[in-house]
Amino acid sequence: RGYPSDDSQLAFWTLEQLITDRGFVPERVACRFGQGHIFGIGRTVRRFLAALRDAVPWQQCGQHSAGNGALMRIAPVLIPHLRAPFPELWADAALCAMITHNDSVAIASAVAFVSLLWELVAMDAPPASEWWLSRFVGVLRDLECEDSHQARSPELADFQGPLWKLLEQELPRACEQDLTVGEACNRWYSGAYLLETVPCVLYTLMRHGNDPEEAIVRAVNDTWDNDTVAAIVGAAVGALHGRDGLPHRWIEALSGRTTADDDGRMFALLDDARELWG
Repeated sequence: RGYPSDDSQLAFWTLEQLITDRGFVPERVACRFGQGHIFGIGRTVRRFLAALRDAVPWQQCGQHSAGNGALMRIAPVLIPHLRAPFPELWADAALCAMITHNDSVAIASAVAFVSLLWELVAMDAPPASEWWLSRFVGVLRDLECEDSHQARSPELADFQGPLWKLLEQELPRACEQDLTVGEACNRWYSGAYLLETVPCVLYTLMRHGNDPEEAIVRAVNDTWDNDTVAAIVGAAVGALHGRDGLPHRWIEALSGRTTADDDGRMFALLDDARELWG
């Protein structure tokens, strides 16, 4: 208890570097990822770090991977742009994803999620259930290349295509059948693969986006790669509901670590970001 996972580490190291540089400088963020022990490191990030250690230019270190390791840490790139979504925000989101995951679906998913967050922070009330899918796919379809991905679940054995097409096929069907988050995630799996992570995230938000506690509990309890699914769901409900929408008993018990023993570091970074861009 109290140790961070790679999701929170890489997100807050991104924020730390944004604060240091007063904005997003991709090569500096790439170098920051190479400093310190990462808990629960994924295969793609491990390969990225190996390339970085071999002095490969940062632009070439990103791996061709449809894993979820970029999406899980992308939220902080929004912070320097909170006052206005200048076009640089979308470039920052794409480049930040590319650092580790130089892949069409990973980059497109990151930009689509940042676009979602930008709208959520301005909302006074939760959106309709169908909004989550419509807005995400609306961005994703325009950016994702027509790469063909194979679903891993036996129940989706016939699917092969882009992520946006899977989302349009599966999420309305799950809603029509009134599946629980657990039932839906068991249908399409919930591993560290964007064709599983993204539908799990969006369906959880479609069902429970109005209740941040229930959304995070379902993400943690009903998915396999639960730290990542919950990190992404948590970013979305946090943007929508704010800190006051989260149970106080959760926040007061957090160590706030980004390493094994830097208690409170996350909260200090949030204070610094608030002072700089609030």
